[in-house]
Amino acid sequence: MNRLSCLRYAALCLSVSVAVRATESPPRSVDRAANVIYILVDDLGYGDLGCYGQNIIRTPNLDRMAAEGMRFTDHYAGSTVCAPSRCVLLTGKHTGHSTVVNNAEIDRSTVPMGDRGAAGQFPLKEDETTIARLAKQAGYRTACIGKWGLGSRNSTGDPNASGFDHFFGYYDQRDAHYFYVDWLWRNGEPVELKDNPKLHNQYTHDLLFEESVKWIKSNRNESFFLYLTFTIPHAELIVPEDSMKPYAGIEETEPWGDVEAEYRIERQQWGLYNACEKPRQTFAGMVSRLDRDVGRLLELLVQLNIAEHTLVLFSSDNGPHNEGGADPAFFSSSGPLRGGKRSLHEGGIRVPFIAWQPGKIKPGSVSEHVSAFWDVLPTVCDLLKVDVPEDTDGISFLPTLYGRTGQQKKHDYLYWRYGGSQAIRRGKWKAVGSDEKVSLFDLQADAGEQADLAAKRPAIASEMKALFEKARD
Repeated sequence: MNRLSCLRYAALCLSVSVAVRATESPPRSVDRAANVIYILVDDLGYGDLGCYGQNIIRTPNLDRMAAEGMRFTDHYAGSTVCAPSRCVLLTGKHTGHSTVVNNAEIDRSTVPMGDRGAAGQFPLKEDETTIARLAKQAGYRTACIGKWGLGSRNSTGDPNASGFDHFFGYYDQRDAHYFYVDWLWRNGEPVELKDNPKLHNQYTHDLLFEESVKWIKSNRNESFFLYLTFTIPHAELIVPEDSMKPYAGIEETEPWGDVEAEYRIERQQWGLYNACEKPRQTFAGMVSRLDRDVGRLLELLVQLNIAEHTLVLFSSDNGPHNEGGADPAFFSSSGPLRGGKRSLHEGGIRVPFIAWQPGKIKPGSVSEHVSAFWDVLPTVCDLLKVDVPEDTDGISFLPTLYGRTGQQKKHDYLYWRYGGSQAIRRGKWKAVGSDEKVSLFDLQADAGEQADLAAKRPAIASEMKALFEKARD
């Protein structure tokens, strides 16, 4: 960090310190349970943040979050695509045991004409144990704001039927590909965004952020769990001009699609992305807009005098995509890792993970603890002091967060399946393949998974294949 950056960082820390002293909020009860905000973003790669090695896109707020909190180097998503990853996160069961294992959707031909809220992905089971349901049973206020993707309105997977008091956003993750839609949903009721696809006057990411601010303010004196699921930087690639301006000097690639064509709502209905004239500048601007709003959220917690009382977790649902003109190779979005979205190699499932809670988490700490989405549910249970469901696959990492590493339990192995592929990580070893054949990698020596050691270490490869069958129902 150069001298100018150091001065800016010092000034920022000073402003936060002043905000803490200046607040006039009433003091908190020492017996009150801690709040939890889990920020999940869409298709952000392991290498897309400055604190994980990104050197083109500027992410000062997430970098500051890591500098003031804990950055994990070996944290994994629940899957390599959206819906199963989110199911794993909320239920604490890996894809060998979870309800949702792919992005399958209900038959759209059965959806009543005009009832968009009836469309969506395969739903969670009725009365599925979720983090939200457990938090609500513990007396917490609960909200999901953003992309859902685990069941349509009035299905068994409706967020309001899955433990969330409040929902605002997209039921259907196909709709969540777009940032200028004409409808969002609030607790089962449509919120009309009139002529938005034509006028581009309400960028839905901004609406999600504004809703989260209102909800946090209204629940500041309650214990709460907020599942904030921003849709940035998933395609389609589009962002307001102010977020693109800092990247005007980027070496641009060819426009994606027919940039002369009118932006069409019909393309959204057909599941097709609209054109993007400057894909690289747009993608960088989307990540920076995300970064800006994470910073604003942390500042809000300070201003409300609940920062030290709120555990904020930040991650991505899977690795980077290459859709709609996105160029992950240009940005090194997977960092040193192999693969991206839809791959069970490290680039598809190892994701950035940052934890922040002033006064509780040691600033600037870095953890190599191997963890995954299915660990979040038992961690929240540990924090709330409620019983962990017996059927979870997870292990609480709260001891790591709070500096009690000697008490931290570890996994024997982690498991994923997607389509016809499976993967296991056990210690330094990683296996990717099927019941019949696996490729074997030593992640300690080869994080990029370039050297297949299955032929040289057949005993370990056989052990991994046996775990494939053991890990799934």
